[in-house]
Amino acid sequence: MTRTWPPIKTNPWTLGIPLILMLWALHSLDVPQRLNLWLYDTLITASPTELSPDIALVAIDERSLDELGKWPWPRDLHASLIDKLDAAGAETIVFDILFAESSAEDATLASAMSAHGQVILPLHLSPPSSSRLMTEYMPVPLLADAARSLGHAHVELDEDGVARGLYLQNGIGNRLWPSLSLAVLNDSVVTLSDSDAAPYTNIRQQYRAIPLAGAAGTLPTYSYIDVLSYPPAYEEFQGKTVFVGATAAGFGDVLPTPFSGLRKPMSGVEFHANAYSALKNDQTIERSPSWLSYALAVLVLIGLSLALPRMRPTRSLVLCASSVITLILAQALLLFYGHYWLNVSYALVIAILANPLSSTLRLAMTNRFLNRQLDELASGPSMTLPKPSHRHPSQLMSHLRALLQPTGWIFAQQDEVIESAELSLTDAPTFSSPGLWAHRNNQSWVQITRNDTVYTLGLKLPNDLSREAIQRYLDKLPLMNTDLDIPVERPRENVSARIERVRKATSQMNQLQEFIYRSFESMPDGIIVTDELGVIRFANAHIEQWFDEPMPSLNGLPLTRLLDGHDPRDTTPWHETVSETLTLAQARTVDLQLGHQSFLIHFAPFALPDGNQRGIIANVSDISELREQQRQHREAIDFISHDVRSPLVSQLALIEQLKRNQGPVETAQLDQLGTLARRSYNLAEEFVQLARAEQLTETRFYECEFLAIVENARDSVSEQAAGKGIQLVLQGQEDLWLNGNAELLERAVINLITNAIQYSHPGSTVTVQAFQAGHEACLNVIDEGEGIAKDEIPYLFDRYRRQKSSELSGNHGTGLGLSFVSVVVEKHRGRIAVESALGEGTAFKLRLPIATHLN
Repeated sequence: MTRTWPPIKTNPWTLGIPLILMLWALHSLDVPQRLNLWLYDTLITASPTELSPDIALVAIDERSLDELGKWPWPRDLHASLIDKLDAAGAETIVFDILFAESSAEDATLASAMSAHGQVILPLHLSPPSSSRLMTEYMPVPLLADAARSLGHAHVELDEDGVARGLYLQNGIGNRLWPSLSLAVLNDSVVTLSDSDAAPYTNIRQQYRAIPLAGAAGTLPTYSYIDVLSYPPAYEEFQGKTVFVGATAAGFGDVLPTPFSGLRKPMSGVEFHANAYSALKNDQTIERSPSWLSYALAVLVLIGLSLALPRMRPTRSLVLCASSVITLILAQALLLFYGHYWLNVSYALVIAILANPLSSTLRLAMTNRFLNRQLDELASGPSMTLPKPSHRHPSQLMSHLRALLQPTGWIFAQQDEVIESAELSLTDAPTFSSPGLWAHRNNQSWVQITRNDTVYTLGLKLPNDLSREAIQRYLDKLPLMNTDLDIPVERPRENVSARIERVRKATSQMNQLQEFIYRSFESMPDGIIVTDELGVIRFANAHIEQWFDEPMPSLNGLPLTRLLDGHDPRDTTPWHETVSETLTLAQARTVDLQLGHQSFLIHFAPFALPDGNQRGIIANVSDISELREQQRQHREAIDFISHDVRSPLVSQLALIEQLKRNQGPVETAQLDQLGTLARRSYNLAEEFVQLARAEQLTETRFYECEFLAIVENARDSVSEQAAGKGIQLVLQGQEDLWLNGNAELLERAVINLITNAIQYSHPGSTVTVQAFQAGHEACLNVIDEGEGIAKDEIPYLFDRYRRQKSSELSGNHGTGLGLSFVSVVVEKHRGRIAVESALGEGTAFKLRLPIATHLN
């Protein structure tokens, strides 16, 4: 089945405006900024940069403070450190120590600095207090003159307080100082000639993110006291740039970095050493301007707003996921290979939110659509059948009268008679319980309670065999409402209410489908439904049974192929009938023969309400019984015209002869006339008995004892048997109770015993056995006559069929006796068999089901 997903809307603003509003809300909460920083930290820490090999760090650590004393140290110690490093071959010495105040040892330190010639000193930009303006804290002039260059030691902290980079140029007014790391490579000071900034304005330029080589302690580090106390190894500092600064806890500046956060911050001198390494290796990262981030977000917003409303949910998810992955990959590639920090957070947030938002909008529209469909379903027809217990007693009385056509009735409310005919309240019996019928002979009464009001209904039924069946049917009718009136709490929550509506609509649809399905299956005719190409799409169980085709093979089978396979024909082939029904939209009715069964198939074209689909409904009616009745009707006419007419003609001829002869009537003539009259009577009687047997239904069954029926049948033919000198032997003593019609069963047994007497030799024995075998009552009638030819046994129970041997022997029968037996046995759901051999006799074996619940 193809699923059609409802589009959101073709207008891109339907999705775009909600995305903009959500992005603005998240921007006010700094979510995109935090996402940008987190994504940068994740990428940068996943691949640390390689450290330049010409860097060394001399740390003012805890051990140095313990041995050299409290800070500040005498500046001649720093002069000694410079001499030691100079002797070890250090190329450049960078102090991250601010010498802003004069000291007696300044001349010694300045001399050592001048002797080395490559010493870099820091300066600091900061207001003296919160109420003062920005100020430059420079080294004392003597030291500043001795330094090769000066650089600012300021490191920029981002919104989350983490140090990721610095400004390469920073200063007050129109003079910009290089950063401490940049001063190592370039000692020039930038003067902004065209700047009109105030002399106290903090000016910053060229922000660069610094890719760190790792967490704190990654750089090769030497303790300050060790370098002073022992001659440093030449290879440790030869040609290197040595950074000198504080790393002791609580001393100097500490900076949280992407590698450590606040757990293990990095010292400022180590951060500047990483910055120098990145600058020297050309690995500093330039941050993209804000407008580029916004432009990328707008581009992604427009693309997704145009694409998602036209896509299926699965493809929408794939597109959004692909957008997220592409943005992250783009940022990673630019970061590692282009050294460019592109802020994709705004575009990333849009890509992440677009799919759930579009799904929400689609679900909202689907919800509105389903609500409309649920409203239409709720207002549609219901196929549940109303229970009799829910009908008003007056309506119930009207329906019972229309159905049963009673000869009398009464309907009363409390003690007031509303309507009556041939019945009164004095005829009513005592009621045991409301809603239960009380039967007395042919009268049936019931009391019903509705809203504390008692109604009395009485029916006077026809006093015939159908009365008991009608009363049993009335007992099964549910007239009292047994449903408990439990208050149903309606769900307050919107989703639960909608689920409840869907449940009710689904239940109603299931009831409708079940009603239609059971209606098709319960129809007495076979039903076939085809599509516009004549291919079977539905068939009920009758079609499966009559055509002997399993249901899976019927579905999808062309109707013409099914009909040609079971009833092929040359004149008016099936494909013409089916195609004309579809093309001409005209109904057709055709005979159908399936084996020994006759059917009538009616083809009717149909079209669905939308007019786009057409097909055929074929109604297959089993007319085998009708054809059999027609055949029997023809046989009955032949029988009446010959067998019944023949003795009547003989009687009339004999009477005319007696009229012509005026003499006394002889006894032989009267005997002959009586024989002809009895033959006519027997023919009429057997014909009437057969008609009664064919009309027998189980509604006229009652409890009867089979052995007593057999004994009565034996007594009825005992005189006939004695006349031929035939001995009747009855074997059976057990009571055999069954549900049936005793009168017709007795007549059937009489026919079997009479048949045995008629074809038995004088002086022989006819044995009648009645016994129980399992759940069946058994009757065997065995004679010692001539027997029946094997080729005549299959036709023995056919109507109007006579045995050739019987006709030749002078035993003229009507051909209805055994046919009557067969019909009676069939109506009682039993079976009969014959065993016979020429010259040995015949045995008729009858089996009937026993009423087991009576045992």
